[in-house]
Amino acid sequence: QVQLVESGGGVVQAGGSLRLSCAASGLTFSTYDMGWFRQAPGKEREFVAAISGSGGVTYYAESVKGRFTISRDNAKNMVYLQMNNLKPEDTAGYYCAARTTGSYYYRNAYGYWGQGTQVTVSS
Repeated sequence: QVQLVESGGGVVQAGGSLRLSCAASGLTFSTYDMGWFRQAPGKEREFVAAISGSGGVTYYAESVKGRFTISRDNAKNMVYLQMNNLKPEDTAGYYCAARTTGSYYYRNAYGYWGQGTQVTVSS
């Protein structure tokens, strides 16, 4: 079965950096576009970034553009989210997902999800 396992979350001060990782198994990884979403307490899960199967095309939410970078290593079945210049409003659970149909930006387009990793940014 498909498994997505996130790691790399933690507590960091504002202005700091974190790198999230997502290990995928049970799917032909290079054929799936991958995305990162986040969900803060009491809020909807929102799109953060996505990357095409080949890694050649990336998409970002406006709120993270210029600060976050999504990448992937198809040889290792891994997708990453490098987060720089973190802000307190980036505090959320971060989720890795594999897109199965539909627009990159919508959570309903993603059929497989990880359990998430918590990122907390202190001011």
